[in-house]
Amino acid sequence: SQEYVKNRIDKILSIKGSKTVDEFHRQLGKIMWDYVGMSRNREGLQKAMTLIHNLREEFWVNLKLPGEADYKNTELEKAGRVADFLELGELIALDALEREESCGSHFREEYQTPDNEALRNDEKFSHVAAWEFKQGDRLSWERHQEELKFEYVKLTTRNYK
Repeated sequence: SQEYVKNRIDKILSIKGSKTVDEFHRQLGKIMWDYVGMSRNREGLQKAMTLIHNLREEFWVNLKLPGEADYKNTELEKAGRVADFLELGELIALDALEREESCGSHFREEYQTPDNEALRNDEKFSHVAAWEFKQGDRLSWERHQEELKFEYVKLTTRNYK
């Protein structure tokens, strides 16, 4: 709603911290690269969730944002996007943690064959996972599943050898 957007802008502009939007964005990118990339593991994903949570908390108390709430304030626009990226990054890490298999281009180090190929778990993960944001005092989501049924295509594991 318009009121929600106005309140969010006012909140962002009121922070008066010491770290720029670009600094927060770079930190988030490094966390995602280091722990939530194509090769990932449980420990790293859990660490990423903690690091992103802490970075998101810091963002809302230590953001340094020049300018006012006018249509020319590109830093304000970036701040809104980075605030969203912080939530999305945490959700991506959570979703990757929930998917206990290696599939497609995402490789969970704990789920591999003796030949180091991806180890799928089609019985448990042959579904689409959709996350619903739950409004409240803290950031939380509810996971919904929709089963995938394959009539004409047989599920197979890729083998690059």
